[in-house]
Amino acid sequence: MSGTEAGPRLTRRRLLAMGGGGALGIAFAGREALSAPPAGEAAVPFHGRRQAGILTPAPGRLAFAAFDLTAEGSANLEALLRDWTAAAERLMAGKVVQAPAGTAPADPGEAVGLAPAHLTVTIGLGPGAFARGTGRAGLRPTPLQPLPVFQGDRIDAARSGGDLCVQACADDAQVAFHAIHALAHVGRGGVNLRWLQTGFTRSHSGKGPHPTPRNLQGFRDGTANIAATEASALRRHVWVGNEGPRWLRGGTYLVARRIRIHMERWDATPLALQEGVIGRKKDTGAPLTGVRERDLPDFAAKNPESFLPVIPMSAHVRQSHPSNNRGVRILRRGYSFADGADPGTGDLDAGLFFIAFMRDPGRQFAALQARLAASDALNDFIQHRASAVFAVPPGISPGGVLGGGLFA
Repeated sequence: MSGTEAGPRLTRRRLLAMGGGGALGIAFAGREALSAPPAGEAAVPFHGRRQAGILTPAPGRLAFAAFDLTAEGSANLEALLRDWTAAAERLMAGKVVQAPAGTAPADPGEAVGLAPAHLTVTIGLGPGAFARGTGRAGLRPTPLQPLPVFQGDRIDAARSGGDLCVQACADDAQVAFHAIHALAHVGRGGVNLRWLQTGFTRSHSGKGPHPTPRNLQGFRDGTANIAATEASALRRHVWVGNEGPRWLRGGTYLVARRIRIHMERWDATPLALQEGVIGRKKDTGAPLTGVRERDLPDFAAKNPESFLPVIPMSAHVRQSHPSNNRGVRILRRGYSFADGADPGTGDLDAGLFFIAFMRDPGRQFAALQARLAASDALNDFIQHRASAVFAVPPGISPGGVLGGGLFA
């Protein structure tokens, strides 16, 4: 797009001068073309071949929400996705969501005056969207199925699943939350918020190299992750190809898991045992057979005195490594969470909100997790408490609608 409409521009730096609706079919009156924000405001481009928030460097704060459809039918889902697309476009540019004058504000307003803070908004569709939202279950891609319950899981149904998801990541926690708040308000009447998870990590925004972030167990997490520059690996493991329906080709699947870490038990474990559980050194992130973080693990190496493997057979790095899982890889984008403590025990309710993108959740994540659930030493210190899977449509050009191919 180019050019703007006459009249004052509405940004987060201006008070809301127009009202807003907040239901399906909301009108975005006075919506002008999005121009580049002033230098230093850190806006991520909304349009592109892929949705932002997949390959985009991870900002430091996360707000992830799942929604249930309350208005059934193809027309309602199409209207919702159109409204969310328009709203997400403005939010990522640091602008307020607009609606017709004389109505209630469409934008809650808590981010007025704040920079975009590298905000990315990623939208996905869950299995239920195709039964309730499109009325055409045949449009649902075969891999989009609820994940099985794995050994050791203790899944909370109220914090799992969902017909749609929104992943909002930003350098500012208030900006990330505002994106969820605004989209929930825009969708009022068509969706209800099912669950919300916030999280944090070391920010990957900005220029220059970034060390692998540490999780709440103190270890570097994501050393062997697929890099944004690995085009061949991304095509093979992340992007949906011709095997998928036309509307999803070039998109991906998102798996979310809320993984509780038994922090007190882990903290009481000696360092040598912690490193044996993970299979890496805590200080450097190097495999137990290496010196540097990026050194390849040598799973054949044995201790000359005990003749036992240097990297234990049940170590997480051995159990999860692609070489031991038929080459399976996934694109991880995890955030730590801390949600208070258990009443009575005082144990922290904290851990990893695991997010990963992949080409086929069953062939990749489910196969990998089945192995980990049965054999990973880390299971003594963690428990999967929530689970969800979504199909994430590809990105769009100006004027397009996220997921619009469903209705073509």
